[in-house]
Amino acid sequence: MENEQNMEIEEYIKGELLYTIFHNDIEHFSIAKVKILETNVKYDEKEIVIKGYFSNLQEGTVYRFIGQVEKHPKFGTQYNVSSYHTFIPDTKDGLISYLSSDMFYGIGKKTAKKVVEHLGESAVSKILNDPNILSSIPGLKKEAATTITKTLQENQGFEHVVVFLAKYNIGLKMAQKIYEQYKDEAIDILLDDPYRFVFDIDGFGFQTADEIARKNGISLTSPNRIGAGCIYILQKSVGDGHVFLPLSACVDDVMLLLQNAEEPLTDNQISDTLEGLNTEKKVIIHNGNVYLPSLYYAEDGFASSLKRLIASPIEENTTLADLMKIIGDIEEEEILSYGKEQFAAIEQALKSKLMILTGGPGTGKTTVIKGIIKAYAEIHKLSTDPQAYEHKADFPFVLTAPTGRAAKRLTESTGLPAVTIHRLLGWNGSEGFEKDEHEQLDGKYLIIDEFSMVDIWLANHLFKAVPNDMQVLIVGDEDQLPSVGPGQVLTDLLENNRIPKVSLHEVYRQKDGSKIIQLAHAIKNDSCSMELLDNDQDFSFINCREHHVVHVITQVFEKAMNKGVDVRDIQVLAPMYKSQAGITLINNALQALINPKSKDKREVKGNDVVFRIGDKVIQLVNQPEDNVFNGDIGEVVAIFEEDENVEHVEQLVVSFDDREVVYERKDYINLMHAYCISIHKSQGSEFPIVILPIVSTYHRMLRKNLIYTAITRGKQSLIICGEKQAFFKGIQTLDTNKRYTSLKEQLSERLVGIPDIDNASEDDHEISPYDFM
Repeated sequence: MENEQNMEIEEYIKGELLYTIFHNDIEHFSIAKVKILETNVKYDEKEIVIKGYFSNLQEGTVYRFIGQVEKHPKFGTQYNVSSYHTFIPDTKDGLISYLSSDMFYGIGKKTAKKVVEHLGESAVSKILNDPNILSSIPGLKKEAATTITKTLQENQGFEHVVVFLAKYNIGLKMAQKIYEQYKDEAIDILLDDPYRFVFDIDGFGFQTADEIARKNGISLTSPNRIGAGCIYILQKSVGDGHVFLPLSACVDDVMLLLQNAEEPLTDNQISDTLEGLNTEKKVIIHNGNVYLPSLYYAEDGFASSLKRLIASPIEENTTLADLMKIIGDIEEEEILSYGKEQFAAIEQALKSKLMILTGGPGTGKTTVIKGIIKAYAEIHKLSTDPQAYEHKADFPFVLTAPTGRAAKRLTESTGLPAVTIHRLLGWNGSEGFEKDEHEQLDGKYLIIDEFSMVDIWLANHLFKAVPNDMQVLIVGDEDQLPSVGPGQVLTDLLENNRIPKVSLHEVYRQKDGSKIIQLAHAIKNDSCSMELLDNDQDFSFINCREHHVVHVITQVFEKAMNKGVDVRDIQVLAPMYKSQAGITLINNALQALINPKSKDKREVKGNDVVFRIGDKVIQLVNQPEDNVFNGDIGEVVAIFEEDENVEHVEQLVVSFDDREVVYERKDYINLMHAYCISIHKSQGSEFPIVILPIVSTYHRMLRKNLIYTAITRGKQSLIICGEKQAFFKGIQTLDTNKRYTSLKEQLSERLVGIPDIDNASEDDHEISPYDFM
């Protein structure tokens, strides 16, 4: 029995569960209606809606809920539950009713009465303390005893853990994860070694474990504390893009985290702990570097896949003369003329198992991709029309990109279907990828665009699924931002001389007078001058200070709207969320201008953000079950109230190009307004009109590759507003945040025996047959 006196200062509701409104089987989140039997909450109604994370709520069962009353502007009063337990009656009749309820499948009143009469009013606690006690009851069947014991352990055990963890401010959702991992051992583990949670429970932070350990008197020099600190430091380094940390740097960072005056630590203690973790395979120490195992094996696996692919033979039956004729025919058909670099790129791609194509905006990467596809199809007598193939898997060309917008752009530029890498591999969330080394991709030629965005985890998964008879073209711009995730895969590949690569330098779109292209290449080549910031037909620089940025941007939008410009074609990009010129304030101002509050327009509020029908929004996390991924931009097209759908929950519907995705309230955190988005989120996308604020308060973020990435998102027009001094300081500041990766070394070791490739540059003057075309 719970000591109720301990809970008198807490708000509680004792009530009978009437029915469940909503339940998520994966996260165990539930919304339910409860009949109030007893409470100390100031609430006059007889029923209330509760919400929280629960193990197994049963209709008709009485529970005691601890939590807080919340008043929702649309759904009224709700009770947000932080902990709960099943109410165990303290009378014999009540216990009999409880043990014969629907919760105990197959147990009738006769059996329940037998148990209560034999064990008394403390029957439940006796069974939980000693399950074998049921065997002492005459005539009680073994199956019935097993059902009673198992049901009590599953329900009372979890609830006991929830109540105990609540003392340490651990919420129901995390309590669910902990109980699923450890069951009834959870409390003992928490008291003896809370640092174990850091290793075993996703999302359980080191600081939380450290606080619990201090409360329970665990030594500050405990090996478990040092080990958890090591893991925390390595996990934190992944956020900075590192694949590993040098052993000495790892020791130093752990020392900074754990050092204290009460029980001083030594470097040797940390080094010894790391060696122990290495023995247990919780970290990998290799060549003086410390890795999380997933990253070590990702680099190792990716390097192995590249070696396997490059070492596989390729049938090269086309002579240079034949290729020149094929290219000539394509030029006539497309009414274009390939440059020398472009011809070299097409030739190299057709004769290589793997090739990297790089180049800035306007250098014709798309033209080369289309040329490779047409030439490959002509050489192998294949159709480039997907409809010409009876089975989808027979289509030879596989086009992919890291984001939905990048894939859509690849489709638009080539006329062929392209999908995200996650979709190509059949990612289904927690269960991983359907395509791997055992079930590889179909097709003959794989083209991966925007490869600078691909981190080492994704690169490993993708190349495991590439069969030996497939050719691969990697396309990217090495001057853009590196991947958000760990590694710098494109950079490391480009530094290997055994991988064929062609870099395009000649700018074609600049001949059409594109100021955006001029500016991008000037930044790329460190030759940007003040004159380049003069206004032009596709470029403007508006001078303003930080506190004027939001006003200037709204004025630009107002003028565009007055001229009939579709505001969906305008995208604001900024490097920071918080500041007077940050993403949050810009979004608020633009929503008020473009999609203001109206009595005729529905809206909902989630996580301090108001979403209205018509709002432009961006997806913040991968959601493979709905085929929507991080960075996808859509529009809110509908909002439904609880009584307007069969699920009886509030819903928000977002249209993403060719599909609509339904969000429930708990999922609103996965969305934010997209009138202004971060430059990092814009990678892989192009927008007709880009507005880019650049002011000195961004100084911590302003780097050459960040500004270059932002500028190259503009397709037709670019407007920079801010301070020219901040702009020039930014493009002159290199990203000095060195990423620790070992892919370059891995490839050098793996590709031994494969001859170096003479990757021709624009400075090479060796005469080729192309010179006579």
